[in-house]
Amino acid sequence: MIQPGKITKIIIGIGCDRGTSQQTLETAIDRALRLSGHSRAAVTALATIDKKSDEPALLALSAQHRWPLHFHTAARLSEVIVPNPSETVRKHMGTPAVSEAAALVTAGVGIDNLILEKHKHRGHDGKHVTISLVATKDRDPAARNHHNQECKR
Repeated sequence: MIQPGKITKIIIGIGCDRGTSQQTLETAIDRALRLSGHSRAAVTALATIDKKSDEPALLALSAQHRWPLHFHTAARLSEVIVPNPSETVRKHMGTPAVSEAAALVTAGVGIDNLILEKHKHRGHDGKHVTISLVATKDRDPAARNHHNQECKR
């Protein structure tokens, strides 16, 4: 694990139920950042699975905070070794991990760069969110080349 005081840039990996509200996402992110001793100022991008590319709350969150939103295929995410794989997630999404794997792929780093492993949150709307935080070595993850099956908004 990386020491909190030494980190300046963070990628947030997000997994969420369909129809999750922006408020639930915001609360989950704030709690995860607080747990890790970081603030929103360190966030450079969001990452998730491409099956969420039309999720209104994710798109609004990205636009409001001007955080690039990176999408990755289930096939790509399933290649990533993560500390908290889930058979339930594999059954529904085609990969054993979304938040941890998406953040690691976007940051272009390994598991040692996880600041916060899969943090689970259930919002007032009853929707579930998982948040993972990864320290990035890149100043601008949007400038990285992605596999042509992946996209960014």
